[in-house]
Amino acid sequence: MDFLVLTKVHGAILGPISQILGWILNVLVTFTNSFGVLNIGLSIILFTLVVKLLMFPMTIKQQKASKLMAVMQPELQAIQAKYKGKKDNDSMMKMNVETKAVYEKYGTSMTGGCLQLVIQMPILFALYRVIYCIPAYVMPVKEHFMNVVYALTGTSSASALSEGAAANLLQFATDHNISLTGINPIGDLTGVSGEALANKMVDILYKLNPAQWGDLASAFPNAADVISNNAATIERMNTFLGINLASNPFNGSFVPNLAWLIPILAGLTQYASTKLMMATQPKKNNEEDMGSQMMQSMNVTMPLMSVFFCFTFPAAIGIYWVASSTFQLLQQLVVNSYLNKVDMDELIRKNVEKANKKRAKKGLPPQKVNQNATASLKHMQAVQEREEAERAEKLEKSKKQVEASNSYYNKDAKPGSLASKANMVARYNEKHNNK
Repeated sequence: MDFLVLTKVHGAILGPISQILGWILNVLVTFTNSFGVLNIGLSIILFTLVVKLLMFPMTIKQQKASKLMAVMQPELQAIQAKYKGKKDNDSMMKMNVETKAVYEKYGTSMTGGCLQLVIQMPILFALYRVIYCIPAYVMPVKEHFMNVVYALTGTSSASALSEGAAANLLQFATDHNISLTGINPIGDLTGVSGEALANKMVDILYKLNPAQWGDLASAFPNAADVISNNAATIERMNTFLGINLASNPFNGSFVPNLAWLIPILAGLTQYASTKLMMATQPKKNNEEDMGSQMMQSMNVTMPLMSVFFCFTFPAAIGIYWVASSTFQLLQQLVVNSYLNKVDMDELIRKNVEKANKKRAKKGLPPQKVNQNATASLKHMQAVQEREEAERAEKLEKSKKQVEASNSYYNKDAKPGSLASKANMVARYNEKHNNK
């Protein structure tokens, strides 16, 4: 699959989700703006809170599955120990059947815990896409960037923009080393016009820091007043707790500044929420379980990666990261308190009931599925025992035939002597003549 196809697939999957999340963010910004508060940082925090609440049911299901895994783990480890070192096909099949029987005994499946994570992944990617391109989804923010677009191009509507209208802005971005990479290839304007070109220009303008807005006004003196007025509003929108969210915390200098708090808080909050989440995970033998060792390693490396990325990304991404980890930490406290009160027997009973309902939809009788798995295992064992018995019977029969033949030919002679060999020839001739 080439890059173009991948991009189309990516857009087809994340596009609709991004539109929904973008609509939610637009509602929140419009709501705060109605009280005279138009601030991207505050909107990102509220937006993160709302999304976390919407995803809370999936989080509960995923962590229930993890807690159930902790109960199942001793049985699964016993099966692994039973077949340790056995790589033949029969042993692997038996191990799979027995493992499946344990999962079905508890009314779950091998992919039950992963399913919730798989569902959440497109939402998380779409969420990042919205945060990275806020003006594309939030009209109260976009209108200030559009004012600058109209001033730069001398037009009064997006539909009037023709291909090439953004050439001067594109050249400005190149001259000032403004990165045009991101979720979308915003630097490629070939064949783009109208509303699409306006959106591309907004994406480019959204990457400008305060100093670059001043350079833009100087580069386009005819639009300087419009640029300066809207740049002041955009800077107020982008300033949160004294930090400009359009700028990267690391500006090339190793002298600490206030924005450095964002990546540091991002790493600390993610590490704390991860440790709290691991408290509900199944305990494994760390010496033997490579997956457990890898997970522990990721619990350290992921927060460190968060620190690195938040230093190099615009501070708006870091604000989202900090807010997300903080809400995750608070949410995890609630989840852990809830899970400590969960009756595991009742949870297993409900899981089995759900499994039986699925069986009923398939026309299968409502019974314990693990009994079928056990029966399948017994059938496999019976087949193997029968095959081994047949092989033993053939070997015994062959052995008796050899002994009878030796007894006939060695009759009345010492085995291995000339007489016995002569007897063998004579008896062979005798048999041959009788035939």
